[in-house]
Amino acid sequence: MKSALLFSGQGSQYVGMLKDIFENSTSAKKQIEKGNEILGFDFSQILFDGPVDKLKETRFTQPALFLHSAVVFDLLRSNLSFDAVAGHSVGEYAALYSAGVLSFEDALRLVSLRGKLMFEAGEKVPGTMFAIIGADDDKVNQLCNDLTESGNGEVVVAANFNSVGQVVVSGSADYLRANANSFKTVGAKMVAELQVSGAFHSPLMQPAKEELEKAINGINFNNANVPVYANICAKPLVDSNEIKSALILQLTSPVYWTQTMIEMQKNDINSFIEIGPGKVLQGLAKRTLKEIEISGFDKFDDIEKKIS
Repeated sequence: MKSALLFSGQGSQYVGMLKDIFENSTSAKKQIEKGNEILGFDFSQILFDGPVDKLKETRFTQPALFLHSAVVFDLLRSNLSFDAVAGHSVGEYAALYSAGVLSFEDALRLVSLRGKLMFEAGEKVPGTMFAIIGADDDKVNQLCNDLTESGNGEVVVAANFNSVGQVVVSGSADYLRANANSFKTVGAKMVAELQVSGAFHSPLMQPAKEELEKAINGINFNNANVPVYANICAKPLVDSNEIKSALILQLTSPVYWTQTMIEMQKNDINSFIEIGPGKVLQGLAKRTLKEIEISGFDKFDDIEKKIS
């Protein structure tokens, strides 16, 4: 049975993340301290102690998620066998690190810049995101297109295809809030606004994309050691140039996570391991696929059982 590593995205963070690992692993402590040096301040204090409102800010959330995933992966590295990787949104950077495409230093710097640019873009052009639960994906996508066409410059797009019947839409803040209930007309059982600081994975992130593209183009990308299923196309990529291009497009493109999971299973991957905080991706996998093995590593106790 083939297996894949999955790396957590925004929304999985929690105050106290990495603290138990920091306290129980010398190598992890050194890596977390190295992360502090790269970021230029005591970032671990935000992870360990919060406050939650600060950790939820995109500029802090994104490096927090990458650091957590990278530290956990490195502790498990010699005890893991995997055939492919994928990461949800910012989790794609941890996936690229695990596949040998990016170094720890380069990936953390890029993620930190990405979080900062997305946070700033959200302040300049107010945007928001809503989870649309229970509706047909194609109908949600079509309604987004209709709302954008009639919006006089306002934007609404399908941003994250998370699992069958769970789509996150992204767009202009006031306009999307005013039209959120229209998704119930296409079958949505629940429409809920997410606590985010911008319209991620939408054209409103274009200013952030332009700055991030410059940084990405200045970084060395290696060919992947195992296929990386890219967010923008749900296809396995190995070539460094193709991976770089996909990463540049990611910020303003939808995350095709449902399609990624389906594509992986078509390619005989039926065992999945989530690396990072929480169990969000495990839940999405169970809602999308049948007859799979799924597990995760978050806390030190999880890791100790594997490596002992």
